[in-house]
Amino acid sequence: MADAKAIPILMYHHLTRHPPEGFAKYALSPKTFARQMKLLALAGYCPVSLDAWLANRHDRGALPGAPVIISFDDGFGEAIEHAVPVLKRHRFPAIFFLVAGLMGKASAWLMRERGVELPLLDWERAARLHSEGFEIGSHTITHPRLTGISRSSCYEELRGSRLMLEDRLGCPVRHLAYPFGLHNEAVRTTAERAGYVSGLTTEIGLARPWEEPHALRRVPVVGGESLLDFAARLLTGHALREQWGPALARLRSLVKFPAAESRP
Repeated sequence: MADAKAIPILMYHHLTRHPPEGFAKYALSPKTFARQMKLLALAGYCPVSLDAWLANRHDRGALPGAPVIISFDDGFGEAIEHAVPVLKRHRFPAIFFLVAGLMGKASAWLMRERGVELPLLDWERAARLHSEGFEIGSHTITHPRLTGISRSSCYEELRGSRLMLEDRLGCPVRHLAYPFGLHNEAVRTTAERAGYVSGLTTEIGLARPWEEPHALRRVPVVGGESLLDFAARLLTGHALREQWGPALARLRSLVKFPAAESRP
């Protein structure tokens, strides 16, 4: 069972009715997202801001109900257009991590990685997103692999994106999501020096209040999974097949079931 003080930080990427080939794993339909948000409401989950959780993470009583954090990486324009009305309908907060140097352009890193380009949020819509009460976080300037560049380049990607977002949107940017989830001690130290109070990874699991705030684990929400899998991820970070699949495979390898008798 998950620790009572652990919290799921849900990690979304794309919402679309037409998942692009090569990126389908990271894309959900708007209808699926709406069902997931309805489940959160019915199950008594209370989405909170990342700022609120960090401020009260050692005092569980200060947070309402069963807290959960909703996060979106990359800033895909279509994803945000589908997500915002649903979130506002439920009065759910969320944090959107934006690639500051590519605002209003296409996801150049995805073309290199997966042969896919998706339009990104522009500055005008990002400002509106902030005015609607949503948190804005940094996803660097160009979405590089931070562990593969020099420390000075890493610092520029992190500090530069924070300053760019703060200048254009007029809001504090305190939180970072590492591109590709890649981080190490040097990157985490640089993130803290660049002014971030937290760093979100792609390592699967529930976030625990006593753990390093610049290496927070998240719960991936991926395409093709059932609502039951989503419920399981809320509790443990993992879908049912991830939890039981290996055990069932081991059981099958250990137990030899007799062949069915042939009938006359």
